[in-house]
Amino acid sequence: MQKCTWALSDTLSEAYHDQQWGVPVDDDRLLFEMLILEGAQAGLSWVTVLKKRENYRQAFAEFDVHSVAKFDAERIQALLDNPGIIRNRLKIQSTLLNARAFIQVQQEFGSFDAYIWQFVGGTPKQNHWQSHSDLPASTPESVTMSKDLLRRGFKFVGPTICYAYMQAIGMVNDHVTACFRHAQLSK
Repeated sequence: MQKCTWALSDTLSEAYHDQQWGVPVDDDRLLFEMLILEGAQAGLSWVTVLKKRENYRQAFAEFDVHSVAKFDAERIQALLDNPGIIRNRLKIQSTLLNARAFIQVQQEFGSFDAYIWQFVGGTPKQNHWQSHSDLPASTPESVTMSKDLLRRGFKFVGPTICYAYMQAIGMVNDHVTACFRHAQLSK
């Protein structure tokens, strides 16, 4: 079975590729988790985040957005002292800001799901890339999404992070056409 080449570097990446990457997500908890993890990944490799994912779940209250929004200075310090996560003060603080902005979006749209999927018209965009090198770093949709998220107070949501987020939550099918997952997710 052929797979996207990026998934072949280690077992964590391969499992993530085979089971989650590109699968449409409509669950707000998972949408929040992936938004936070994509922001944490900025400047690092995705496998670094995958290795720390369970630690992130524990440290960030299983990504319960209402709990994270209430984190105080003491909790932030505990996160900065936690070797199981990426201990970048700006990224940690952005998680709290993003939680609060996420809740505001939920209140306005009824769910974050209803809000985020509007950037692709509610349906995953089916791409047909021949090679991983063909994939763009950003698209007009990710630029629009980034601008709107920033306007709403989100942090670590530039166009490239937004496009990685779109890939992760299945807003776009960016498995290369030879990959077995491309056909599965095109249905």
